[in-house]
Amino acid sequence: MEFIMEITKETVKINKIICEKKENINVQGDMIVPDAKPDILNTINSTGNISIYKKEINEGKLRIDGNILTYIMYLADDEKNSIRGLNTTLDFSETINIPELQIGMNVEINPIIKFIECKVINGRKVGIKANIEIKIKVCSREETELVTKVNDPNIQVLSNNKTISSLLGDGITKSYVKENISIPSNDNLVEILGCTINLVDKDIKISYNKILAKSEVEVKLIYLTEDGRITSCIGKVPLVGFIDIQNVKEDNICNINYLIKNIIIKPNQIEEHSVYLEMEVEILCECYEQKEINVIEDMYCPGEKVNFDLKEINTISNRKTKKVTCQIREKISLPEIGNGEIINSSIETIITKENKLNGKLIIEGEVQISIIYLDITSVGINTKKVEIPFEQTIEDIENKYKTNIETEIGMQEIINQGGNISANVDLNIEITTFKEITIPTINNITEETVDDMEDYSVIIYVVKPNDTLWKIAKKYGSTIDDIVRVNGIERPEKINVGEKIYIPQYVLKRAKEPILI
Repeated sequence: MEFIMEITKETVKINKIICEKKENINVQGDMIVPDAKPDILNTINSTGNISIYKKEINEGKLRIDGNILTYIMYLADDEKNSIRGLNTTLDFSETINIPELQIGMNVEINPIIKFIECKVINGRKVGIKANIEIKIKVCSREETELVTKVNDPNIQVLSNNKTISSLLGDGITKSYVKENISIPSNDNLVEILGCTINLVDKDIKISYNKILAKSEVEVKLIYLTEDGRITSCIGKVPLVGFIDIQNVKEDNICNINYLIKNIIIKPNQIEEHSVYLEMEVEILCECYEQKEINVIEDMYCPGEKVNFDLKEINTISNRKTKKVTCQIREKISLPEIGNGEIINSSIETIITKENKLNGKLIIEGEVQISIIYLDITSVGINTKKVEIPFEQTIEDIENKYKTNIETEIGMQEIINQGGNISANVDLNIEITTFKEITIPTINNITEETVDDMEDYSVIIYVVKPNDTLWKIAKKYGSTIDDIVRVNGIERPEKINVGEKIYIPQYVLKRAKEPILI
């Protein structure tokens, strides 16, 4: 006769990482110089800002549509060899093959412009090539019931405590910025020569079933003034978004991903001394709670046959976030700059090596600083790139844990003193650590009485490699407690290969009716 067992389950929501990858794509296009501007002799510097306005998920393929708002600073082919600027938008559409991707999965993307190259085709035409690195993370979300208790004292169970990062909730919101970025009142802006936009000072606040995601939009402008000067300024405007997640608490772990979907930037009237910025940002939030669950991994009943379905789920546990600041203070000799004024500097971070050793994570990399400066010896403006290596050690990182590293430039101060550059940079590093675990899930449990076994017997067994008392007891229809008692075993977790042990067997005699869950 078959019986259905009464059990206790706990539901967890698993955010299973299906795959992570990086994809590099090239975006190319040509730009015709407007009639109102002089011919190009040579390009000096190029900057760009990327937007992804559409993401389409299909079986095995991800399609993204976006554009790059590009600014080109160039040396004009005129009598004064003046410095002028161009701007254009490069549209792109790319289909990326991801065999594991299925409709309904969640895809997180993070695009970064690696470089923009410009080539003068002729005096009125420029070829542009941009390389984009897109970080992609594909996740599948599913609710799983884990068996935590069997309400039958005769059933032998093998269980383990698991710390699981269970997905409490997630949400998406869109935040909009429509602001004027002020420039100094003595600057009458004629045209923008360069522009970079970054989200900095990211933070979250949790209260009343809501998560407040906030950051600042940092806009770095290089522009030409009416009186022929090339100068720069930095403006910041706040960006906030609210995401509703029920039962969220301050000790929950939140993962925030920002995706810029649209950028418009243009000068206002000269007398307003400002630049108009319009921006749309999608904010994705995932919130996790740590759950301690006693998961039953295996079971049997002496004298009866227990049937169940077993499958394994891969997920993460012990997800933690740590923030540190790497202070870079470097002196660099660049005699070619001389006393030239630094107009602008941009900084890119590259992580070259990660090494875990004795509970520490050692990060090695370099910051690449691109400097635009006034050069009175040649064309009036020039560029220089310097690379500064750094190393940062983070304490209390488990060697077996996976790590995800995000960097953000904080304070930056690049000062020129007669060709001696003082580079003072605070590199904010956020490290997310987690452990990949496999959880067995047991379903459809039933018992079936076995009729062809002896009422009681004892056999002698010789321990083999990889044996455990659980495996032996289950195989011969005994219990760990009985084997330990009969053999006087002091350490049940340690048995020796070749050791002889006595195994009592018996058939459970009981009358019962089928029990429904």
